[in-house]
Amino acid sequence: MGERCCAAVVRVLVLQAAWALSGGQVRYSVPEEAKAGTVVGRLAQDLGLEAGEAEARRLRLVAPGRRASVEVSGASGALVVSSRLDREELCGKSAPCALRLEVLLERPLRVFHVQLEVTDINDNAPVFPAARKNLSIAEWTTLPGSRFPLEGASDADIGANAQLTYTLSPNEHFSLDLQKTEEDGESLFLVLRKSLDRETIPVHRLVLMATDGGRPSLTGTLELVISVLDVNDNAPQFNQSVYKVQLPENAERGTLVIRLNATDLDEGANSNISYSLQILSPQDGRNIFGIDRNSGDIRLTDDLDFEDVSLYRLQVDATDKGTAPLSGHCKVVLEVLDVNDNAPEVWVTSLSVPVPEDASLGTVVALLSVSDRDSGENGRVRCWVWPASPFGLEATFAGSYSLVLREALDRERVSEYEVEVRAEDGGAPALRASRGLRVPVSDVNDNAPLFAQAVYTVLARENNAAGAELARLWARDPDEAANGRVSYSVWDGGVGVGGGGAAGSSSGGSGWRPASSYVSVDAESGRLWALQPLDYEELQVLQFEVRAVDAGEPPLSGNATVQLFVLDENDNAPALLPPAGLAAEAGGAAAAAAEAALALAGAGSESGTLWAWAAWGAPAGQVVAKIRAVDADSGYNAWLRYELWEPRGKGPFRVGLYSGEVSTARALDEADGPRQRLLIVVRDHGEPARSATATLSVSLLEAAEAALAAGSSSSSLSAVSRSAAGVELGAGAASAATNVWLVVAICAVSSLFLLAVVLYGASRWAPRAAVLSGPGPTTLVCASEVGSWSYSQRHSRSLCVADGAAKSDLMVFSPNFPPPPPAPAAKDTQPEPSVLLDTVREKTGD
Repeated sequence: MGERCCAAVVRVLVLQAAWALSGGQVRYSVPEEAKAGTVVGRLAQDLGLEAGEAEARRLRLVAPGRRASVEVSGASGALVVSSRLDREELCGKSAPCALRLEVLLERPLRVFHVQLEVTDINDNAPVFPAARKNLSIAEWTTLPGSRFPLEGASDADIGANAQLTYTLSPNEHFSLDLQKTEEDGESLFLVLRKSLDRETIPVHRLVLMATDGGRPSLTGTLELVISVLDVNDNAPQFNQSVYKVQLPENAERGTLVIRLNATDLDEGANSNISYSLQILSPQDGRNIFGIDRNSGDIRLTDDLDFEDVSLYRLQVDATDKGTAPLSGHCKVVLEVLDVNDNAPEVWVTSLSVPVPEDASLGTVVALLSVSDRDSGENGRVRCWVWPASPFGLEATFAGSYSLVLREALDRERVSEYEVEVRAEDGGAPALRASRGLRVPVSDVNDNAPLFAQAVYTVLARENNAAGAELARLWARDPDEAANGRVSYSVWDGGVGVGGGGAAGSSSGGSGWRPASSYVSVDAESGRLWALQPLDYEELQVLQFEVRAVDAGEPPLSGNATVQLFVLDENDNAPALLPPAGLAAEAGGAAAAAAEAALALAGAGSESGTLWAWAAWGAPAGQVVAKIRAVDADSGYNAWLRYELWEPRGKGPFRVGLYSGEVSTARALDEADGPRQRLLIVVRDHGEPARSATATLSVSLLEAAEAALAAGSSSSSLSAVSRSAAGVELGAGAASAATNVWLVVAICAVSSLFLLAVVLYGASRWAPRAAVLSGPGPTTLVCASEVGSWSYSQRHSRSLCVADGAAKSDLMVFSPNFPPPPPAPAAKDTQPEPSVLLDTVREKTGD
């Protein structure tokens, strides 16, 4: 039977707890004056938390605006008394005494409301306003049944503990009368039962005892000293025993509260009345009223405050000036009317900052408590947030609000918000209050570095110093701290390098060189600098990508393309080329229009020796030889001009300024001698200009010998090396071997003609791409009256991009250096006929 009763009680308690939690509020009660450490209730268990969860989720108590006197035990989660609880200090005479507390629980953030009722114990004894009360009562004229008001005792407790009973020490003349009315509460009177005789007992000393209803009961005493006076048998009388007055709480000092008038039927000094005032409640020691002793006017001497005291009870005594003064009494009940004189108060009970910029909508940023000490419409508060976005208020309980996130945040746009919570009451005029909150936004790595340009074009002159700064790249990351700290690196790109020191396509049998072998970028500053001197003849364009990566988690990156163009400098002097062989002049006879054969003695030197033949009697304008040179530079730096340095004046030969053709300036005769030595300077247009010199030795022969030399020169290409090696043949030996060389020349011409036909057919039908991508040194000499332009060989170079594939969108033309010729021959040695490469053949008989 006992177990069933216990189970029923447990079920009832569980249902009550569940009902309380479902309503969002837990109620406890604790007697006042409970010792520190007294357990009020198992808060964590009543909130449904597991063991240890209260401490892990930081279960704590928030009591806005007052000292709570209770706290939450971190280990057990129980609500315990932390300091002295005095119900009279907390609530005064209010009943019940309920404290509203807020309990916060984190991860996730939740708020619970706890109502703590402090129950009264009998810890306050009744107290009279004074320890002694003096009364004066006239003999005989004061009839039995006369009543004398007494000030009752007060008890700070409530309920049964504050219910007082009065007893008077035993005597035959006086008794007590306690009257209770709804209007003025309890009234205590001393009643005269028997007329007094001053001559028998001049002074009566009585003890008035007040006993409360507590257990055990407490008492308070008042000594009554009653003096018996003589013959003034009419006391002053008021029109009413109780006067009711209403006054607004904002009434100024000096305001008239009420004007009282008492009358005395006696005459003379016994009818002159003086007034006195006494505050019955509240007994807080403040004298906020004053009375004129002669007129009975009651005025304000201090400020009223409805929120502190809403009702005053005053006692006014009117006393005559007779030999035995008599007094009349009345009560004044003053009701204080509320005005809207208190602005709302906004308290921040919890603030969770900073808020990450990727916080989800509905995130609770702060908890606030709003109150107004006024009552009615004056105490009804309306709250809102200014500015409205991106935060808003949500009411969680009466007077409690949550500041929540309504819109997405972006730290790069707004890094900190100044939020103002505004409150307005319903009074007229309405009063407002506000509370400012600073809500910083913390950064997340949501922005990748962004370069100012997608493509950077950088111009750099060749032969720059290693380590020279080429450009500065900068990428902006609006994030902060590590999320905005950018580091740079050369990501990809490169160029194919072909043979002969020139850059070419990697698909044409050349090697691949990454961009990082040419340039580097400083990881912190983005300074782009060269790792080695750049050579325009090797590299004209380098394209690569620079990557900027931030230090966030995870890191984000951005790319920019850099196009590095190398500018040419005049760092290469013109170089003489070996002879190209026989060439027939268009529209003329084969032998007469042939180019003069040139034999190089030390190609690439400042003054190589070239040999050529010319026939006596050759007309003016006849091309004897052609000087061929090339400059590895480009543009004006490779634009060549030819000048005849020696002999100066009117010689038999001249040189084309831009063509390099050596021709007769007039008809040749025997007076010009057997041989002419010409010094030719080849100069480019660079700043400063660079030059090379060639020495051309022209031998003057008879027409038959010149024709024989021209026929044999085409078959004696192999003799160039011998000529370059210094083989010397005298003029007499050349004349003696004329017949032999004639036969050799005829065979050589036939062989060359057959070879030319085969090569022409092969070049005609061969695929064009193979010709362009082949490694052979295809020489293109642009000769005209205007000049020899900058490039003498065309190479197809492809710009290599990130994936390594060859693209032929950009074609770059660059010079080419042929292999060095054999060693030079002696300058003054006459070459034999087999060494002659090109000879101008005159037409015989034309």
